[in-house]
Parts: sequence; C-alpha cells; structure tokens
Amino acid sequence: MRTAKRMGIKTVAVYSDADRMAPHVEMADEAVHIGPPPAAQSYLVIEKIIDACKQTGAEAVHPGYGFLSEREAFAEALKKAGIVFIGPNVKAIAAMGDKIESKKAAAAAKVSTVPGFLGVIEDEKHAVKIADEIGYPVMIKASAGGGGKGMRIAHSRAEVAEGFARSKSEAKASFGDDRMFIEKFIVNPRHIEIQVMGDKHGNVIWLSERECSVQRRNQKVVEEAPSPLLDEATRKKMGEQAVALAKAVNYDSAGTVEFVAGQDKSFYFLEMNTRLQVEHPVTELITGVDLVEQMIRVAYGEKLEIKQSDIKYKGWALEARLYAEDPYHSFLPSIGRLVRYRPPANNTEDGVTVRVDTGVEEGSEISMFYDPMIAKLCTHAKTREAAIDAMADALDACEVEGIRHNVPFLTAIVTHPRFRSGKLSTGFIAEEFPDGFHGAALDPAEKDRLVAVAAYAAAFKRARGREISGAGGFAPLSANPTDYVVSLDGVDTPVRCGNPLAGESLFEVEIGAGKKTKTVTIEPGWNPAELTYHGAVNGQAVSIQLKPVTSGFLMTYRGATAKAVVRLPRAAELARLMPEKKPPDTSKFLLCPMPGLIVSIAVSEGQAVKAGETLAVVEAMKMENVLKAERDAKVKKVAAKKGDTLAVDDVIIEFE
Repeated sequence: MRTAKRMGIKTVAVYSDADRMAPHVEMADEAVHIGPPPAAQSYLVIEKIIDACKQTGAEAVHPGYGFLSEREAFAEALKKAGIVFIGPNVKAIAAMGDKIESKKAAAAAKVSTVPGFLGVIEDEKHAVKIADEIGYPVMIKASAGGGGKGMRIAHSRAEVAEGFARSKSEAKASFGDDRMFIEKFIVNPRHIEIQVMGDKHGNVIWLSERECSVQRRNQKVVEEAPSPLLDEATRKKMGEQAVALAKAVNYDSAGTVEFVAGQDKSFYFLEMNTRLQVEHPVTELITGVDLVEQMIRVAYGEKLEIKQSDIKYKGWALEARLYAEDPYHSFLPSIGRLVRYRPPANNTEDGVTVRVDTGVEEGSEISMFYDPMIAKLCTHAKTREAAIDAMADALDACEVEGIRHNVPFLTAIVTHPRFRSGKLSTGFIAEEFPDGFHGAALDPAEKDRLVAVAAYAAAFKRARGREISGAGGFAPLSANPTDYVVSLDGVDTPVRCGNPLAGESLFEVEIGAGKKTKTVTIEPGWNPAELTYHGAVNGQAVSIQLKPVTSGFLMTYRGATAKAVVRLPRAAELARLMPEKKPPDTSKFLLCPMPGLIVSIAVSEGQAVKAGETLAVVEAMKMENVLKAERDAKVKKVAAKKGDTLAVDDVIIEFE
C-alpha cells in the first residue's frame, strides 16, 4: 500500500472479523469485509475477493505473500473477471507454483535437482516405501505448501508415517490441497534463493541472492543478502540458472528460485515461489529496487526498465522475523493483545538503515487464526558486521508486551559467534540450541552494564520522588554518595552513586567493594516513563529495557533477561532472610501449552501410556502441535475433547 500510494494508486483492503481493526484496513482508501476469522471462510474464498473488487471497482489485486498468492485457480478467476493479477501468468503459476511440477520443469530445463519422488503418494505405507528407496533422511513436503507449513524431516520409517499424516493434514487446512511429495534431505545444507523479475515481453533479470539458512521447523527466522557463502562465480551461475528456468515458463513478475546448497558451493533446485517473498526487503535494501513497484508496472504490461547490467549491490542487509511465540517454552504460539508495541523507528543514520515492516500496532490482538509473525525488522549497513551490530541494537530497542515473543532469541542468534562467522546451515538452530532456548548468557562486562544502569535508574526514581512537591516525610538527599545493593538474578553487588539530578554530564556508579571497585559512567537522560534506557555506558551506545518490578527492574539486553532488585544495604540484609515461594506441582496434568483448538485426543480414561506416546494434537496459528507423554503414566481423566478451544494452562488430561 505504501508503494501504491507513492505511485498515486488508490488501494482497497479486504479483512476478516479478526482483522477488523488491523492497520492495513486503516491504511487503505477503502475496505471490504469478507467473512469470519478462519481463512477457509474468508481470505481463501476466491469469490469473496472478486466480489470485493466488483464492489469497489478495483482493477487489480496484489495477493501479498500468503493465502491465495500462489493459487493458480485464483489467477484464473481474476482473469475471467477482467481483473489484473499482480503476479505471474496462470501457466507460470501452474508450472512453478506446484512444487512437483516445478521440479519436472527444472529437470527439463537442465537445472540440477535433488533426488526424490514426484508422483502421487497414496498413503503412509506408500510414503514409507518411497523413503526407504530414496534413503534417509528425507523431506516430506506439501505440493502447494509454503512458509514451513505441511513440511517435515524424517529420519526413520516411524517418522515418515507420522510426519506424512501431520503434513497432509496441515496442507489441507492451510492450502486446501493435501498432495505431498518426498525428496532426499541434503545433510548440513544451506538455503540460498535467487530473486528474479520478469515482464510480459520476455525480459527476465535476477537481483542478487538471499541466504535463508537460519530456520526453525523449516520456517525462516533470519535472512540476509548477499550470502556469506557465495563467490562471484557461483552467484552468477545460480542467477543465470534461475533466469533460464524463469524464461522456460515465460515468467512475468517477481519470483524466487530456491536452491539447497552444500558447504562446497554445490547447489540443487529446491522450488520456485511464484510470489513476493516475506524476506524481499533485504534485496530491496542492497539493490535499491522496489520489487512491489516493479510487480505493479509489469502487471500493467510495461517493459522492465532495469537491465541486468543495472543491478549493483550496496552493502549488506539482514532481516529478523519477530514472531508471537515463546522461545523459552518450545516456541509455542502466543496469543493475546499487544499491550505495548514500540519497534525501532524507520530511519537512516550514519550509514545504517533500520526498516520495520509490520501488520500490527499497539493494541492489536494476535489471534490463533493466522501466521504468528508480528514484524520484519531489517538493518542495512556497509558491511555484514556493521549490519549485524545494527540488528542487535535494533532488537534491544524493540519493546513488546502482552504476549510472548522471540526478540531475545533473535538477539541470541545474531550475536552468536557462529552466525557472525557466516558458517551457517539449516541445522544452525538445532545444533546451537539443542535443548531449546533458555536465554542468552551475559559476560561480566554486560552484567556490569546492567548493574550500573539499574542503580542509576533506581537512584533517579528515588531522587525524583524526594523532589515531588508536597511529598512530606522525606529527608533531603545527602550530598554524599548513597550505598545500594543490586541483586542481579540473585547475585548481590554493592554499588555507590550520587544524585542523578545533580546535572552532571556523566553519572558515575561505583561497582564492587575494596580493591575490586570499578567505576562505570552512565549517560543521563532516561526518565521513568520510558521502558528502555537509550544512552551510553562507558561510552558505548546501548538500549537496555527496564520493566518496573517490586524494588527494581526486569532488564532485557542482548537476548538476556535478568531481574535487578535495588535495595539499601539494610533492606538487602533483611531480604536474604525471606523464605522462597515454591511454584505449584503440575506434574500430574497435561496442560494446554498455548491457546488453540483440540484437533484430536489419542487416549482414554484408564489407559496406560508410555513416554513418547502421542496424547493430543492442538492446532494454533495454522500449525498442528503434537503433545506427547513425558513419562509412563495412567490416564485418570480426559478433561477436553476434539473441537474444544482452550486457553494456556487449561487441563487436557489428568494422570493418576
């Protein structure tokens, strides 16, 4: 819509009940309601989209990068209705949008392809037989899939049987098409894709590559352009193959040719996405080309004004996908209202660009019906290292409350030594976080920063409270420094600091005692109305989030969250004598880990279950989550049934 407005084109939004108050509805010149929240009753109903066009006189439809964006029937229906589809022609979608047909077309165009079975797979037994012939591990994929939906990696017959059933069900729910295929999974692979753009006059160009190897459950998490793996010769070879494939099917819009690459720079055609990619901003940032504008222009029959020789690359760009999910609890979807949502502002300063593409705003509700992505946070700088540093800073400054989110996890990824080295693979997350994410670890210097900022913020609040008019009973602050004890995640550190309101250009905090005392300088300027300290510690610019809690702050910095309690020495001494409150024992219950819909219950009352057995399947945000027994047990009571909608921690099953 931003691009269309800049081009002088009026826009129409369609929305479901769940999106009635969404920002895209407000941004558009007109908006049309198309049905209830489930996508199958609104966004996936072709007739409703066409009817919205007729109601408003809309001449064209841009499908975005989800729902009907790669549906051949949608493009065909628009064509029959005399409405322009801002995307490729129907035949190109048929040839490339279907993952099975695209592999056949790629093979015919002599593009290197991964070994696999492209025929119709009848059932789980047939899938197991095919997997046995190909050799493990294998990748099970939905033919009409995308965004990690309907996709599983299987290392054994049992995993093929279960993964095939789950993927088939997800594909049916997400795309209305449950056809599946199986191919060899390349060990330690990288995911690299080429952006192409074609017009209706036979011209096709490629616009650099994107590295999308950092994935979790086949869902991209962090992308970048260009790739740290490729050299110029390999990059050119991949680009030329992508263009040859696009030309073979008369491709005439924005599209992405995806490759699985080995660490030795070998590569194989994976699939082609016949739409705009979620991660398209990183390509725009390094090339300066607005891909949406080019899609609109070629849809109206204009020739591409950009030639291959015009494509120049400038700097490095990263994109981090901000999701509504809980990284501390197996990345389960999180649903609720965005009580606070303050992403960094879009800006360019000192050679660094920060760009935020988002579909929500403060007060928006994250529902169970759609993808959990909240925003795409992008940074661009002259070098990869500078872009990574800018991303870490931008993530530190991103304030999200009301739901669980993956900002700490994203920060841990981009600050990870292996990520910074560029030694990536699609197994990066599984290998570096094998036991899940439990928060990033802070080094001693980072802990000192948190202790110093916590002391400064607490002293500031105390000093300002003393100056409030009419606040009787407070003695004036002494001219001498005040001693405090900062307990950072239970570790006490003595500190000493003066009056933050004294007007000094730098505020000094003494950390420690005796010979181990260190002086940390804080740049003042924070006030308690802000939940993030933006300033400098020892001359280094930082953004540290400060969420008020009793006697202190919950602090978030560089992917780590720590509780800092600031007390006067006597209060700290007494606090050590307080008993700890233990959490309730829930070991005899299977609790719903996220708000969702019960797809199935696999056990009954009185049944004995073994560790690892499936107990229930819960659907949330278009993904089916299998809940398994953590230990051997006997079912005492089944408290939920198929079709129930549950909240977090609602009881599903009680054990004896």
